[in-house]
Amino acid sequence: MRFEDTTVDVWLPIPAEEIEGLPEPGDSGLNYRFWDGGPDFPADPARCAYYVVPYMKGMEVAVRPLSAMTSVRVVQTLSAGIDHVTPGLGLLPPGVALCNAKGVHEASTAELTLALILASLRGIPGFVRGQDAEEWRDGFYPALADKSVLIVGYGSIGAAIEDRLAPFECARVARVARSARTTERGPVHAFTELPALLPEADVVVLSTPLTPETRHLADAGFLARMKDGALLVNVARGPVVDTAALLKEVGTGRITAALDVTDPEPLPAGHPLWHAPGVLVSPHVGGSTSAFMPRAKRLIAAQLRRFAAGEDPVNVLLTTG
Repeated sequence: MRFEDTTVDVWLPIPAEEIEGLPEPGDSGLNYRFWDGGPDFPADPARCAYYVVPYMKGMEVAVRPLSAMTSVRVVQTLSAGIDHVTPGLGLLPPGVALCNAKGVHEASTAELTLALILASLRGIPGFVRGQDAEEWRDGFYPALADKSVLIVGYGSIGAAIEDRLAPFECARVARVARSARTTERGPVHAFTELPALLPEADVVVLSTPLTPETRHLADAGFLARMKDGALLVNVARGPVVDTAALLKEVGTGRITAALDVTDPEPLPAGHPLWHAPGVLVSPHVGGSTSAFMPRAKRLIAAQLRRFAAGEDPVNVLLTTG
């Protein structure tokens, strides 16, 4: 990938010297430029052939250079979702591959999903408040054992969540995705089957991408179909849940919720979700753990080795047309 026998630029949000296994600049024709979303670009965006989007910097940063990236061939996110980049895809030339970070966030997000489920069921937030107040809050609490879990969005993260559910003696794990298929663990149901599956689940986990089809997927009708006492866990994107509908439902005490993502986000001071009954909020930390950086670096190095060798990238979700 060269311009008249000169090197092309690769924009990285991590300094190249911190990433093992990158192709050598002199041999590959790749010139590494560090940009983590600051106000000044590191070089002329028109010379960028491979753009790794700064992580967790929001849509404005992600799309800012796109209109000037007239020679870009690959846009690589370091997140599982691409909703922060898709608004700018119309600014790109045709033929640009948009890749996500499959393989980077599965461990961390699945880990947090189990933490949220267990914390909510076993009453951990109440224990923390009890410790602050020096109160001994004993009693019987729900267990994850013998519960029925429904995973809505069965991609690599959904599968990783099921991996971690396996030792907990759940009565059943049901899987839902955009289209039906069969896996080694059992059937994956289509979204059209949700109305029949929701009333059977004690725990409903949302791990689906944010698309026009999944925006407000968990609306008033969805929530109303959940069984009494069920727990909703959202590790997807905030707008997958209709916040107003959720506030109304949890306000009755009929269901509870654990949310790593919210709408709006960040959740502003004074928002009713902060103090809604039965709601546990974590600040979108599903992927931002010590496990992120090693996996992100390995993905970047592997993708750029393929790029330098003239091979197609992996994790391609779409190609601009």
